[in-house]
Amino acid sequence: MEKPQNGEEKEETTASFCGYDSLHRLLKDNLNPHHFQEVSRLLTGLNCGKALEAVSLPESATSLSAEHGFDIQAFSFCADKELLREPRIVRVGLIQNSIVLPTTAHFADQKKAIFEKLKPIIEAAGSSGVNVLCLQEAWMMPFAFCTREKRWCEFAEPVDGESTKFLQSFALKYNMVIVSPILERDINHGEVIWNTAVVIGNHGNIIGKHRKNHIPRVGDFNESTYYMEGNTGHPVFETAFGKIAINICYGRHHPLNWLAFGLNGAEIVFNPSATVGELSEPMWPIEARNAAIANSYFVASINRVGTETFPNQFTSGDGKPAHADFGHFYGSSYVSAPDASCTPSLSRNRDGLLVTDMDLNLCRQVKDKWGFRMTSRYELYADTLARYVKPDFEPQVTSDPLLHRKSL
Repeated sequence: MEKPQNGEEKEETTASFCGYDSLHRLLKDNLNPHHFQEVSRLLTGLNCGKALEAVSLPESATSLSAEHGFDIQAFSFCADKELLREPRIVRVGLIQNSIVLPTTAHFADQKKAIFEKLKPIIEAAGSSGVNVLCLQEAWMMPFAFCTREKRWCEFAEPVDGESTKFLQSFALKYNMVIVSPILERDINHGEVIWNTAVVIGNHGNIIGKHRKNHIPRVGDFNESTYYMEGNTGHPVFETAFGKIAINICYGRHHPLNWLAFGLNGAEIVFNPSATVGELSEPMWPIEARNAAIANSYFVASINRVGTETFPNQFTSGDGKPAHADFGHFYGSSYVSAPDASCTPSLSRNRDGLLVTDMDLNLCRQVKDKWGFRMTSRYELYADTLARYVKPDFEPQVTSDPLLHRKSL
């Protein structure tokens, strides 16, 4: 075996689970079948009382996976059969990927290389019959928002720019809606920059856009150097394949952000992200799944993969010495259903395509079963929030009158 060079050995050990590229695969290979079945039941739940079923994909897709070395997995969420509605099956695809060229390469070459890398993965999604495809946050560039260097703003482009045009041909070819998270340059408003998801319709048209609501200021994530909180609210896009919304990256940490998309009628919420292991990995399997349960919709979580090293070192807000990379983007993209079940995740260290069938009837069935919307007390929450945002807000706290009494 060739000896790893230039930190490759460190990257491999930090990018895998004891040599396995996902926790699911580690457990499956090291537990006896009965124990694995029970552990899996707790970790990924049951869909309509059964373990989630794997789906076979066409040879055209699996051969592309083998040729280009990306992980490919497929699963199916079912719903109970109804008497008055037919099943509403939607096939969703998620793509996670690493960048291709070093961040020192010419920006045009970096972007072109990413386009070329994604072509076979998108083709695999299209040939698999994917109806709605979502890419990772800022997929068309390295995630340079740690550096505070303004040169990376050159990657920003209009909503109808190069990246959108690249994807429109695939949307038209495969009758596929595509969610494309980009770094947006708003030409009509002084070239202001936003973190934006463009929704491309299955006819190649632009349905609309959503701008990231919550901007992190934690650790290395210095994103407010480049863009601020979005101004598009919580839009839900009605497509040929259901009502979809996009909760971009850091917004997943805010329960009311998830709630607002649900109140506007979302059936599938995509969470395109860029997050690293040391910061957020224990939270990753929990937050989106909780949102799917609490809001009775499907959540599709996408995280980029790999370690991106930048030419100049930068410092962060947590006191670490200057460094040149964020850490490892741990991939692990997955889908959560409103009944608390979820798919196994994609690889932690490889590019991947996750294909998931979902019957959208499950959303209403779970609403009817649990009654979360019916039993919520929105008037109480609204009153508390209305008081909270006022400068003279006082918390509703009743103190024990004996709490501060001096003992005799």
